[in-house]
Formats: sequence, structure tokens, C-alpha cells
Amino acid sequence: LDPAGPAHAAEVTGRAAAAVCCQLLFAFTTPLADLLPRLTRIGLPSALVEMVALIYRMLFVTLDSARRIQTGQAGRLGYVDRRAWVRSVGSLGAALFVRSFDRAQRMQRGLECRGYTGELTVLVDELPLRPAAVVAAAVPPLLVAAAATSYTLFGAAL
Repeated sequence: LDPAGPAHAAEVTGRAAAAVCCQLLFAFTTPLADLLPRLTRIGLPSALVEMVALIYRMLFVTLDSARRIQTGQAGRLGYVDRRAWVRSVGSLGAALFVRSFDRAQRMQRGLECRGYTGELTVLVDELPLRPAAVVAAAVPPLLVAAAATSYTLFGAAL
């Protein structure tokens, strides 16, 4: 065992936690409807961006369906004991699969009826770039970088 192992493990864990926090901050503060059209402008294939948009929408529709089915099952005492719970969860999964498959087929038919050409176009409002907002957005990463640099420089000397 390396004596520096726990310190290295703590450092890696801290960096991973910081990366996850940054991703969550981005995800919670950026509306996907604003982000997706801009992804095609920076060079991502439009087919990939459309798949992300459709999956994102279908995810919430499926979660809502699961919640409704689960509420109905609970109202019919579907979760009173372990056996009923297993049966209800299996029924929930089967019903979700059937509903999702049917919904996907209906969406495909709807796109075909509307003359889908391979690109879903949406109108995106142009947001003006404000210098104060850019500076405010740059401050947290700079503080994190300064803290990491000072820890690396001065923490190793202690």
C-alpha cells in the first residue's frame, strides 16, 4: 500500500465531485430548447441533435406515464406485499414498453404526414451577448482554478 494513496484517492474524488457539480450546474441552468439549435450551429450533426431532442421529450412523457400507471396500481393495492409489488413492477414495465412503442410509431406517422425532410426546424431567439454576463459567468471557474492552483502550489509545500 502506498502511504500517499488515501490522499490521492481523496484528490481524485474531489475532482470528480467538482466535475459532476459543474455538469449539474450547467444542466440545471441551461434550457435544452435553447441549447440544441446552437449545437447544430457549432458543427454537431443535425441528426444527432434531433435524436437528443426527441429522447429528451420522450423521457419526460414516459416518466409521466410511469407515474400515472404507478398511481393507478397503488390505488388498486398493487404494492401491499412483495409478491404484489413484483407483479405490479412487471406490469408497469410492460405497459411502459407498449405505450412508448405506440407513441413512437404515432410520432413517426405524424412526421411523415407533415412531410418530414430530415430536419426539425425551430425558431430560436437571438440573445444579445452582454459583457457583464460574460464576466459574471467567468468568475466561478476562475475562482475554482485559482483555488486549485493555490492548493497545488502551497498545499504540496505544507
